Amino acid sequence: MEHIKAPEGRPWVASYAEGVPADIAPVTETLVDMLDASIKKYGKQTALEFFGATTTYAELGEQIERATGALRKLGVEPGDRVALALPNCPQHVVAFYAVMRLGAIVVEHNPLYTPREIRHQFEVTAPVVAIVWDKIADVVAALPEDARPGAVVSVSLPEAMPLSKRLALRLPIPKARKARDAITAKPTAKGVIAWSRLADARRISARVPRPSLDDTALLLLTSGTTGTPKAAILSHRNLRANAAQGRAWLPGLHDGEEVVYAVLPLFHAYGLTLCLTFAMSIGAKLVLFPKYDLDLVIAATRTSPPTFLPAVPPIYDALARASNQKRIDLSGVRFAISGAMSLPVATVTRWEEATGGLLVEGYGMTETSPVALGNPAGHTRRPGTVGVPFPSTEVRVVDPDDPTQDRPVGESGELLIRGPQVFGGYWGAPDDTAAALLPGGWLRTGDIVTMSEDGFVTIIDRLKELIITGGFNVSPTEVEQTLTQHPDVESAAVVGLRRPSGGEDVAAAVVMKAGAAFDATALRDFCRQHLTAYKIPKKVVQVDELPRSQVGKVLRRTVRDQLVALTEG
Repeated sequence: MEHIKAPEGRPWVASYAEGVPADIAPVTETLVDMLDASIKKYGKQTALEFFGATTTYAELGEQIERATGALRKLGVEPGDRVALALPNCPQHVVAFYAVMRLGAIVVEHNPLYTPREIRHQFEVTAPVVAIVWDKIADVVAALPEDARPGAVVSVSLPEAMPLSKRLALRLPIPKARKARDAITAKPTAKGVIAWSRLADARRISARVPRPSLDDTALLLLTSGTTGTPKAAILSHRNLRANAAQGRAWLPGLHDGEEVVYAVLPLFHAYGLTLCLTFAMSIGAKLVLFPKYDLDLVIAATRTSPPTFLPAVPPIYDALARASNQKRIDLSGVRFAISGAMSLPVATVTRWEEATGGLLVEGYGMTETSPVALGNPAGHTRRPGTVGVPFPSTEVRVVDPDDPTQDRPVGESGELLIRGPQVFGGYWGAPDDTAAALLPGGWLRTGDIVTMSEDGFVTIIDRLKELIITGGFNVSPTEVEQTLTQHPDVESAAVVGLRRPSGGEDVAAAVVMKAGAAFDATALRDFCRQHLTAYKIPKKVVQVDELPRSQVGKVLRRTVRDQLVALTEG
């Protein structure tokens, strides 16, 4: 098959792998329509696997219809927000599509967030119902009235496990008790509704209006390009288009035959699109893991070996090491996509030696649903770059101070993106939306890049001061505000320190109040009371003063350089 000739102004298309089109067909179906098509075509095939328990596409459709009917009885209407705060589990998939079936809006949340973080996010999006992990149901039910949803639905993970696993968790021995306490808890708050009650509801009436392509499907909380948490608006068209772009990018996949491992959290844009939408669109078997655990993955490969794996570099390194130790057979993984942090070339080499398959890097943001660029899945790929724009996607490299001015080929500038996957703005934040979306539909990424003559993009730096750790965005402002709430801290600056393996560690420089003793462990413990684990600084250093500009703004780049020097010294 010959390469497609590059359209005018898009030289990168010439580097696409064989069979990849320059453009995807216009999107005509919502995510609800997409899943209905997969249910109809692959009804008898396995859609979900969880600790060995399987759900066919037909059974998944039935469960979604029942949950939709139950949510309707709870008063959920088109346009309402429904919060999901769940680990990866079958109930998560059912709830996601049931909310959308009603024309309502899913709002995804990290179930490990602290009460303060959950409260802030609920205040932003005002969900009418929250479907949450039973371990945090009491926390959500106890939120202040201005943040508390009208109904809280509690999900028990063991209910989705095979009978043998459930019985093992009930054994009266310390090991079973510890395992049970790690994954489930019995809510005590008044009014919390068990998910099992929703699962037993009647099927929905066909008269319920279905969503349209341009309806909002999803709100994802992100730090955006400014560092202030906000909710990105993603439509059915955005998400369906990105799933179609992913499918077009990998013509070697076989619909109805692939096994996709959901080791990434479904509440994160990357895991959500690759697993909840893309995998479902091709009739794949989605093997769900409540969290990434090497032993769980090894056990799953013995009965359902993966063929396609979306993950992050540390996971690829860990699996490759396990393969070298003969603990796991990865020979069936033909395609793997890495995202959310930079992918070291050494990781690519280790993975491909262990699997015989391809590992390519992608690039994106929550605001691009999330994937916008990728390395071709073929000989034209270029490790060390984030690849070229996806089909139906355009990019520009511009002057960060004047984004109307394009930079010459090879010169660094800010990356702009335009395509059907680009979001519609930030929920209730018109000023932030105007700052991010330029006339003509161009999204400012805040990333400084260079682009080669044939369209390969290399990330150089970031205008935005977000920290990317473990694939998650951390707002330095949020961590700084937490540190300065400590009674002994005068001021703080938080930055990201690059790891050799990719990604960054959160690090903080603090100025203590006069007479206060510095205790790094105590400051980290204080942060732990208010922030989820990945936001807590790995390193806290005391300084006499923070470097500031003439107008008093903390110079985080200078702080980063100082911390790097201290670390290397």
